[in-house]
Amino acid sequence: MGDGSGRGNGGTLRVVVQQPALPRYRIPVFRELAAREGIGLRVVYGSQSELENVGSEGFEAERAAATRGLVGGLGWSGAQVRLAGERGIDTLVLEWNARLLSLPIALVRARLRGIRTVVWGHGYSKREGRARAWIRRWIGRMADGAMFYDARTAERYVEVYGFARERVFVAANALDQGPIRAAREACLADAEGLARFREARGIAGPLVLFVSRLLAENRVDLLIEGLPRLRERVPGAMVGIVGAGPDEDRLRALVAEFGVEDAVVFAGAVYGEEELARWFCSAGVFCYPENIGLSVLHAFGYGVPVVTSDRVESQNPEIVALEDGVNGALYRHGDVGAMVGALAEILGDGGRRASMSAAALETVAEGFALDRMVDGMERAVRGVEVRAG
Repeated sequence: MGDGSGRGNGGTLRVVVQQPALPRYRIPVFRELAAREGIGLRVVYGSQSELENVGSEGFEAERAAATRGLVGGLGWSGAQVRLAGERGIDTLVLEWNARLLSLPIALVRARLRGIRTVVWGHGYSKREGRARAWIRRWIGRMADGAMFYDARTAERYVEVYGFARERVFVAANALDQGPIRAAREACLADAEGLARFREARGIAGPLVLFVSRLLAENRVDLLIEGLPRLRERVPGAMVGIVGAGPDEDRLRALVAEFGVEDAVVFAGAVYGEEELARWFCSAGVFCYPENIGLSVLHAFGYGVPVVTSDRVESQNPEIVALEDGVNGALYRHGDVGAMVGALAEILGDGGRRASMSAAALETVAEGFALDRMVDGMERAVRGVEVRAG
């Protein structure tokens, strides 16, 4: 992968990062990047509907017009094209979205301006065909560098798709574990408060926790469907669902259909880390049936093992943090019985659960620390060079 040697002009490297939104979890990342010596950072962000924008802290930020939807699911980001022609930018990091017609135009314009470019994204989509995948790679080759969320995908671009190794960078997605660690320690130190929390919410038995938006693609319905079988193997087992979203009414109807109203707690949307800590500290295992992303790192920050599908294509890049049998478990995709088995094994074996908990904490402390993610970003913005021709 790229070594981040940089061009070395002796002054501040002027970096602009264009993103679809500025969610809360990205603030510590950009703040850390802006604090790196010799980097002047500006973040330009839009209004992606499913992500809530927050104010910047510790770095310059600019809100741009939202991406315009075009026919056929395509889009146009005026900010990409505008920034590619702006003076005073050394390196421009662009949202790597194969559906944006503005992206290849911006990459060409930036090269004519002498601006170094990095495309930043997953490098794949869970719902794209061969044509879209080819377009994604074609766009990636137009940029001076490509930055990925995980090393496995990055390596595939080098070994399978023929990208030059020096133009490929990895910034493994991470959360700021500082607030999570502090909330966990405070929660565990207050055993009486945690007991009152559990009692107030009717949590009387082993708890399986889900925390995220209630969307159909997250397949929380599988967790509800499997709960009666789980209670046969783990008496008193319960499910806590923290979050809100368009799938909530359907999920509540399923709870009634399967007759588990007394074993499922709907908490609604919870954002404060102190309140979330009580849910995680009450849980024996975290289950995100499909489509897991940063939630795996959130759960690991509390030392909670994670269970999810073994179909990598149905997951987001953060799935690489989960080691089957070490800090969590992968169940056979779509198999509710296999999911129940994985949950029952963890809940029913205190020693196994404790071992997985320790491994989960080690995972986020070592391989997925925030500073390591920013190290990867810094290597990318310093390491790319404008290619001739």
